[in-house]
Amino acid sequence: MATDGDDSHRTPVPANEPDWLTLGQAARHLGVAQSTIRKWSDSGRVPAFYTPGGHRRYRRGDLDSFLAQSGGAQPRAGNSGRARRILIVDDDVRIREFVRVNLEMEGYSVREAANAEEGLAALDEESPDLILLDVMMPKMDGWEMLRRVQERHGVGSIPVIMFSGKVDEQDLRGAASRGAQGFIGKPFNPQQLIESTKQLLPT
Repeated sequence: MATDGDDSHRTPVPANEPDWLTLGQAARHLGVAQSTIRKWSDSGRVPAFYTPGGHRRYRRGDLDSFLAQSGGAQPRAGNSGRARRILIVDDDVRIREFVRVNLEMEGYSVREAANAEEGLAALDEESPDLILLDVMMPKMDGWEMLRRVQERHGVGSIPVIMFSGKVDEQDLRGAASRGAQGFIGKPFNPQQLIESTKQLLPT
């Protein structure tokens, strides 16, 4: 039987605790992806307990305490009432995860793409409210993806923040002239990225 974790140190579920949530229920309660709450529990941010079969269980009270301490992790909704959707496109899995976790903690719904082709395919499936787009990627770089996004959806119809490990005046000027709403350099200051996202996606 498959379990949802391979942690070596597991706290068993107490028999006298009635109000338990499964991993999926806890993720919905916090308004984040299951992969996010797994990472939070693995790092000790959210207390997790385990059934004899190795499945995670969460106390509702622990989740409510986490929400109160973190300022709320429920999905950030716009006028439509749904969570704001962000597409992060970068070939570096560590950067994608770093950005996704930070934005999910703020309540946004985040989808990842490992390259420009995946990013364009994701756009065909569901249009995001914002694209965070790496400049330096193999095969198709961020500038070319930006151009194709504008061809399909129109210039400015989907806000785009470009980012790159190399930042100079030419890049900054080029981002604005090509229709991007922002340009941020690596390594990221997560608060700067979050604030830029909030400015483009006000609630």
